[in-house]
Amino acid sequence: MIKVFGHISPDTDCVGSAIVWAWYLSNHTAVEATPYVLGELNKETEFVLSRFQVETPKLLESVSEDDSVVIVDTNNPQELFSNINKADIIQIIDHHKLVGGLTTQGPIDITLRALASTASVIYDLIGDEELPEHIAGILLSCILSDTLAFRSPTTTPQDKDIAQKLAEQLDVDITQYANEMFAAKSDVSSFSDSGLIKLDSKKTLVSDMNLRISVVETTDPQSVLERKDGIVSAIKEIIAEESDVDEVLFFIVDILKEEATVLTYNDTVKDIIEKSFSVTVESDTEVLPGIVSRKKQILPSLKV
Repeated sequence: MIKVFGHISPDTDCVGSAIVWAWYLSNHTAVEATPYVLGELNKETEFVLSRFQVETPKLLESVSEDDSVVIVDTNNPQELFSNINKADIIQIIDHHKLVGGLTTQGPIDITLRALASTASVIYDLIGDEELPEHIAGILLSCILSDTLAFRSPTTTPQDKDIAQKLAEQLDVDITQYANEMFAAKSDVSSFSDSGLIKLDSKKTLVSDMNLRISVVETTDPQSVLERKDGIVSAIKEIIAEESDVDEVLFFIVDILKEEATVLTYNDTVKDIIEKSFSVTVESDTEVLPGIVSRKKQILPSLKV
């Protein structure tokens, strides 16, 4: 049995891609595969799985040398189990840059493509065939999530084309459905401050500084900003607890206004934001117009 999973702090594209690729392997190849998640789902992903009546994958808490695995939506060992290289990695499907650090027991199948979602990559691998409704629905949801309904600069014409084909098959209005997804995503009331920081978070090394880059995408940024004091306190606790994190950058992305507000809670973070985005920070928050994508806009801009 092959285990298919994505990164820690799973988002819709990560979870959906694992589900779809496990379905494909089990139904169109000679192997059996099972999807897993490596963390708590966000409300958008829960909404999508409920909408298309798909069972939530089980939580995978570790891997061993006896496991054969397929990794989707990441190739960064920092976003996976610390012992990931002990597993038998047989395939990687991703849409992020090649990071390095993963080692394998033999030659493997790797597909990295410059598309806005891993679901778009998987759609291409599956081929242009009539898909079951739940598989088509998950793929469409992944694309709309990762592109913010085509607002993100990561969006390509191919992503749009795939989404349109899937929406036509499903008889779904893209704008209406995307708004329903984003409304679900915006409900973060059940998450603790620490949980909110880790909900959609990636670690990266910039020069000699280890940064955790956390993003909350929402149509209601004020509800997150009202929790600012608690979030900052939780950030300090995370920095104290995690030896591989020097600072946390916390971005609140306003999907509708297409801008990000970053918490500038100390001088170091203020300095990073000023250098990275050519702004002058004068308070404990800074609005960055036009910034919506961590992959395309935030990570490439970071300077310390």
